[in-house]
Amino acid sequence: MIGFALCGSFCTVKSALEQLKLIVNSGYSVQPIVSETVYKTDTRFQSAEYTFNALQALTGRDPIHTITQAEPLGPEISLDALVICPCTGNTLAKLAGGITDTAVTMAAKAHLRSDRPLLIALASNDAMSANLRNIATLLMRKNVYFVPMRQDDPEKKPHSLVADFSLLPDALQAALNGKQLRKLFI
Repeated sequence: MIGFALCGSFCTVKSALEQLKLIVNSGYSVQPIVSETVYKTDTRFQSAEYTFNALQALTGRDPIHTITQAEPLGPEISLDALVICPCTGNTLAKLAGGITDTAVTMAAKAHLRSDRPLLIALASNDAMSANLRNIATLLMRKNVYFVPMRQDDPEKKPHSLVADFSLLPDALQAALNGKQLRKLFI
């Protein structure tokens, strides 16, 4: 089973759902996980209800959305891999700093206890400034992998990086094989 977690980079949620559909269509069973922000927040991109219903329809499972629900991942509910797509800069910083105060960060902590791969599809406006050190920290961590990423708008958002979501299936397969998909920055 693959865990698939969404954080509040709301402009990338629909792209993330497209990749989730590909993962499900590849034959993987998937447990969806959402941050509390995704669970509760309506935005100009989609409503919280839309996201919850889409995840439920794609996976046949209710999304985990609380710390308590996420804690058994790893010791009791074994995942082959956990994907965080999109992963915000805020969640990235918490993962790098060992902060466990959301369903997604608890899922990651619990999952990593089992020495299985965590795949991060970053979407952050401050990735090449405040969060650059967090990328470096996590690149050095065992069992943590990244979907290759690029600057999405170097002129207007010079510090922003976004994973190339179309590479998620290949990055997942590489992570399951214990490898980082290269080129990391495209």
